[in-house]
Amino acid sequence: MRLVVDLNKCQGYAQCAFLAPDVFAMHGEESLIYNPRAEEEQRERVARAVAACPVQAITADGPDGSGGPATGSAREASDGR
Repeated sequence: MRLVVDLNKCQGYAQCAFLAPDVFAMHGEESLIYNPRAEEEQRERVARAVAACPVQAITADGPDGSGGPATGSAREASDGR
């Protein structure tokens, strides 16, 4: 799964780092570091992290870069499904 974080939008709330610590981490108080190629095992945690971002700075695409299931999972998690 491919992740993109708009670091211009990111405000350092760290919700993603709390929900998916194997993928996202804070470096200092405001700088986010992340693995742009998250493992498929992290799909559910990443979907929750995407949904929890208060400024919607995270985009997740399917394993082939198609915008597939990971994006849909994030929407479902934010809708409470």
